[in-house]
Amino acid sequence: MKFGARMIKTGLAITMAIYLATLLGLSTPVFAAIAATFAIQPSIYRSYQTIIDQVQGNIVGAIFAIVAVLTIGNSPFVIGFVVILVIAVNLKLKIEKTISLAVVTVIAIMESQTGDFVSFALGRFLLVMLGVVSAFIVNLVFMPPKHETKLYFSISHLTDDIIKWMRMISRHATEYAAAKDDIGAMKDRMIKMDQLYLLYKEDRTYFKAHQFTKGRKLVIYRQMIFTTKKSFELLRKLNRNENELICMPEPLQTLMTEQLDFLTTYHEQILLKYTGKIRSQHAACMYEEYCEHKNQLMSTFMSYYTTPENEKWMHLFPIFALIIDYSDQLEHLDRLVESFKNFHTDDNELNLKEGQSE
Repeated sequence: MKFGARMIKTGLAITMAIYLATLLGLSTPVFAAIAATFAIQPSIYRSYQTIIDQVQGNIVGAIFAIVAVLTIGNSPFVIGFVVILVIAVNLKLKIEKTISLAVVTVIAIMESQTGDFVSFALGRFLLVMLGVVSAFIVNLVFMPPKHETKLYFSISHLTDDIIKWMRMISRHATEYAAAKDDIGAMKDRMIKMDQLYLLYKEDRTYFKAHQFTKGRKLVIYRQMIFTTKKSFELLRKLNRNENELICMPEPLQTLMTEQLDFLTTYHEQILLKYTGKIRSQHAACMYEEYCEHKNQLMSTFMSYYTTPENEKWMHLFPIFALIIDYSDQLEHLDRLVESFKNFHTDDNELNLKEGQSE
């Protein structure tokens, strides 16, 4: 069983919240622990946003709870009614993410059985906010998330798997059921990849020079993701039409397999070039070959276009269109990476180690 950074940080935040509540002499520190659990976020920026939203949401909950207890009491029916009102107000204010903790605040305040209700309510409110602040401090100080590392390796591993299946399908060497299962799982991985991109995009940089670098990296990662999605689209098309591909003329099948091998190798080398693991000159040679292979594939395809027997496989034309589109996206990605490496030599060093990912 693997203990992720977020699991550890949640435990640390709960521990800190309980200790601080005890140190400040606040009763029932369990509410601080509950608040810390809700407030842990996957990024520092979201933790900051959480504090702002939670302050608003909990103030709403506290005000409604205090007014309700002072005016109509704290019977179970009243507590339920106040919870409904707090949820409605939070939705109206578009801070729906704070609803859970705001409800905890309402219940924590309204379950009072003491005479000094205002002091009790203030103490409970402070407990909840103490938990939120504890979560923010832990997220800021302990093992800050490295979203760029996670994003790069998410793209890299998914691309590797797509390339593996693409090469096997082009050689008719796959088990359909196994390929279908893996391709289905890749859809979920792409959703996670998009989420990591958003988290990386949300990460704030506080120096102007770093902001420019971050902007350039965002463009590259966006194109990496788009290119990976294009390769996945091609993989799905190849998998669905694997049997029909056999109907193509043998020379065209061979040429398509060679082109796919070349493009997937080109894709791998672009990712390696981004991390500085291969020389740019080597990738430049790949680009020249890419242009030659692309023209040869389309010329051969068009030469068979007018043959009488092409009706058996001509409906596979979208596959060739996807191959061309995939190659165009690779070319664009290569230019972006090449520009980043050649024209921004002062800040293009990358420190991506898989063990650093959260």
